[in-house]
Amino acid sequence: MKPVWKKAALLTASALLGAAAVAVPAGAATSSVIQAAPGWHNVKASAFVRTITNPWFPLKTGMTWISTGIKDGKATVDHYVVTGQTKLILGVRASVIRDRLTQKGKLVEGTWDWYAQDRQGNVWYLGEDTKDYNAAGKVISTAGTWRAGVKGARPGIFMPAHPKIGAGGYQEYFPGQALDKYVVTSLSASVKVPYGSFSGALATTETTALEPGVIDHKVYVKGVGQVAEKTVKGPKETSFLIKFTK
Repeated sequence: MKPVWKKAALLTASALLGAAAVAVPAGAATSSVIQAAPGWHNVKASAFVRTITNPWFPLKTGMTWISTGIKDGKATVDHYVVTGQTKLILGVRASVIRDRLTQKGKLVEGTWDWYAQDRQGNVWYLGEDTKDYNAAGKVISTAGTWRAGVKGARPGIFMPAHPKIGAGGYQEYFPGQALDKYVVTSLSASVKVPYGSFSGALATTETTALEPGVIDHKVYVKGVGQVAEKTVKGPKETSFLIKFTK
């Protein structure tokens, strides 16, 4: 993989939102207004649509991604599928995505992700229910689980409608559990994965205050979504797309 990584200063996140973002004065929030992660404007629940069509992160019912990689020094297979189910979160019908990470055929991580798209095409991350399993199939951790509106957790924009180099912000915000942030580093990256070779890809750099010093690079392709992930600083972790079904 030879993506074109570019260093860029983080621009103000509000530049990505467009008309769908609704600035809400302090103390004026109501049940119809969602308090967003720091750096994003609050947004009305009525600003969301039922389908996710963002070309960089499309989530249509039945879409499936299978990736292989490495985690904790062991080979992994990741199955990611858009279930067609929805979950009501803060008045928004979020799409439910099932993510299953296996090692030697055994489930090691199981996650239900919840996403929704606003009218401008920004995809928001509304939470996840995640579980880690031991070799016997017993749940050993639920760390990282969060839901927008519960115990102060707030949603962030996972994928903007119109990505700009240097822009980004919180994808999720739940202090102590989920604080992933990203910055767009390229809109012309080249990448080669088992599924194919692509140019004109979107590259991002991700960090989290919960793991200081760890840096991840991700690559997205229009019409497909994420095709590659690689930890460039910190414990080795990789994921490369081998199969995609629309």
